[in-house]
Amino acid sequence: MLAVLDVARFIINYSNEKEYSISNLKLQKLLYFVQAYYLSFTKSHEPCFGEEIEAWDFGPVVPLVYHEFKAFGGSDIPPITSYYEFGSENNIWSIRKVPFSQESIAEENREIISSVVDKFALYSASALVALTHRQTPWKNAYRPHENRIITKDSIKEYFYGNT
Repeated sequence: MLAVLDVARFIINYSNEKEYSISNLKLQKLLYFVQAYYLSFTKSHEPCFGEEIEAWDFGPVVPLVYHEFKAFGGSDIPPITSYYEFGSENNIWSIRKVPFSQESIAEENREIISSVVDKFALYSASALVALTHRQTPWKNAYRPHENRIITKDSIKEYFYGNT
């Protein structure tokens, strides 16, 4: 499995390279569709990343990624060349700047992720919200203000069952 923040950073950089818009809201939906692709269409049917996806008001969200990029609000996120990593227990004194390289994701995975991003690139964030709101994984998990988990099984069942 891949680190979800590496997947998010790759999506951001790939989107910028291709001149696709990529706000935090759109990033969240793309992560959902990447996870759906891995669960439904790869040979192993294994998740791309281990973090849970939650059903928020505006659709599926990976909370860790949301909080990492929330400072950008509704604006597009610029390319990521480096990020900060904390040592044990978020000790501010052990923070270090880490360069980001897409090489942290194997080429085969980069190709899969890129193809999913390409498929949804021309959709606006609000169109992706509307799309996910019509799908049963989000609809079955969503309760206002509860941020319930959209299970990997429900995602796999919906997308694999609808092929």
